[in-house]
Amino acid sequence: MKQLILIRHGESEWNKLNLFTGWTDVDLTEAGRKEAYEAGVLLKKEGYRPQMCYTSYLKRAVRTLNQVLEAMDMDYLPVEKSWRLNEKSYGAIQGLNKADTAAKYGDEQVLLWRRSFDVQPPALDLHDERSPRMDPRYAELSDSEIPLTESLKDTIARLMPYYKDVILKAFDRYSSVMVVAHGNSLRGIVKELRGMTNDEIIKFNIPTAVPYIFEFNDNMELQKHYFLGDEEEIRKKMESVANQAKKK
Repeated sequence: MKQLILIRHGESEWNKLNLFTGWTDVDLTEAGRKEAYEAGVLLKKEGYRPQMCYTSYLKRAVRTLNQVLEAMDMDYLPVEKSWRLNEKSYGAIQGLNKADTAAKYGDEQVLLWRRSFDVQPPALDLHDERSPRMDPRYAELSDSEIPLTESLKDTIARLMPYYKDVILKAFDRYSSVMVVAHGNSLRGIVKELRGMTNDEIIKFNIPTAVPYIFEFNDNMELQKHYFLGDEEEIRKKMESVANQAKKK
């Protein structure tokens, strides 16, 4: 059996403030650090032993992974970071309050910007202070690679080559791999693995810091998938994510 462990980062400072975050590099809250550590405690208790880890360039994911590994007493594991695992770019709505934006543009429009498959939010200017072009960690990217806005379709397009060429190939060497990333980059992986339709993925929400386990046979054919933890608590977390962008 082979195993893929997906974890969305713990609560970030902008999650708490209900702001569109995207590629903005914000830290975890104290609650986010705690829930990330508890995810590691749960994984250790249930006997999960990842051998290789992947995460994004954004500190909320990196520090979630650090907390998980500390709790598992597995800080020694190899970790590879890639910008391709970053969150979806929310373009010009990055930094705006989700509920206020819904009040201005309507719940349906904001739902499309947040969760639809192929609708992009308004784009940033390349030289906007919020643009990745202004961030030295993305200096190696060409202007054409810099996302100024993205739909989920766009996020999947830049993510999946890395997933297939690097993460999946890691299973040639390892039986258990862990990816700690973001709501939309992980939804891209989940959509691919589960064969979900564009409409189904709009309604699917990944809660923060809850391990999502995928089990495969030796031919990498999916056998089952499940969230790890208390079902009622997970349900409440998923509902909370779904309701973030509804106008007050």
